[in-house]
Amino acid sequence: MTDQQWPWPAGAATGIGSLPGTDIAEAQRVVLGELPALPHLPELPARGPGADLVGRTAGLLVELPVELYAARWRIAPRPGKDLRRARDLMERDLDQLAEQAEEYAGPVKVQAAGPLTLAASLELPIGGRMLRDPGAVRDLAGSLGEGLRGHLAAVARRLPRASVLLQLDEPSLPAVLAGRVPTESGLGTHRPVEPEAARGLLRGVIEAAGVPTVLHCCAPDVPLELIRTAGAVGVALDLGLVDDLDPLGEALDAGLGLLAGAASALPPSAGRAPTSAQVADRVRRLWDRLGFPRRRLAEQVVVTPACGLAGATPAYARAVLTACRDAGRRLSEE
Repeated sequence: MTDQQWPWPAGAATGIGSLPGTDIAEAQRVVLGELPALPHLPELPARGPGADLVGRTAGLLVELPVELYAARWRIAPRPGKDLRRARDLMERDLDQLAEQAEEYAGPVKVQAAGPLTLAASLELPIGGRMLRDPGAVRDLAGSLGEGLRGHLAAVARRLPRASVLLQLDEPSLPAVLAGRVPTESGLGTHRPVEPEAARGLLRGVIEAAGVPTVLHCCAPDVPLELIRTAGAVGVALDLGLVDDLDPLGEALDAGLGLLAGAASALPPSAGRAPTSAQVADRVRRLWDRLGFPRRRLAEQVVVTPACGLAGATPAYARAVLTACRDAGRRLSEE
């Protein structure tokens, strides 16, 4: 692999996205304080509908209004109160980011659901997931790309000295590719999406967004080659779910960055967060097993929690972010 520039500094750490609680000002303070090299826009799903990953992203769609129906998001005939709420929450979050990080001059990460997870979650107006209609899925991906371009421009306007990094959350991607997404009756499953079609949808969204993009998938069987060839600069994984090292080694050797989920998102039975030494050691062990030179580690890898932290206590979430930050520094000093 040739020397390449990464859209993050060496030894960086970041969060996956979600945090516990409902106070966005406090969440933003924690992120900026604990993750100074690569802060992210926190997501607080405990605030309710519109703060969840699907509702939050659906609020960004262009000319595809959404509404809540029987606790699920679906495409709506016209914009209404549910969409307004999702957009108001996002606007408030961006204002808070601008207030606290106006002078920030490094990379900042924002997260959104990717097109395949969105298609597996959003319902058509007539019922059933969008995934069942390939034409609707293409329209959805186009709308998402356009919406993300506007959203990222809004972030850049508020933080004029920062550079923006996008994370697409695709937890459903392996299930979509394998035909494991259940139909509404629960008796069957949707047809698998062909890898070439999935790659095209992802590539279209990444190109429309126009900023370096990492793809997050905390599931087993992450399709690393598909993600890399769709144009992502990196992949965010839960290291506890990585069984087969060969595909990961090949993807990293071909130039994919790694956001290494090395600290449990939920407290173990003892309740204590891992130390920075334990987190650094976990990343280092993986890197050594892959057989790569240590000098590349701190540049190509960002240390993260294994997944979002919405289910943790505020104290545990903060301790995990601190451990990730200090682990990144340890790795960069070697």
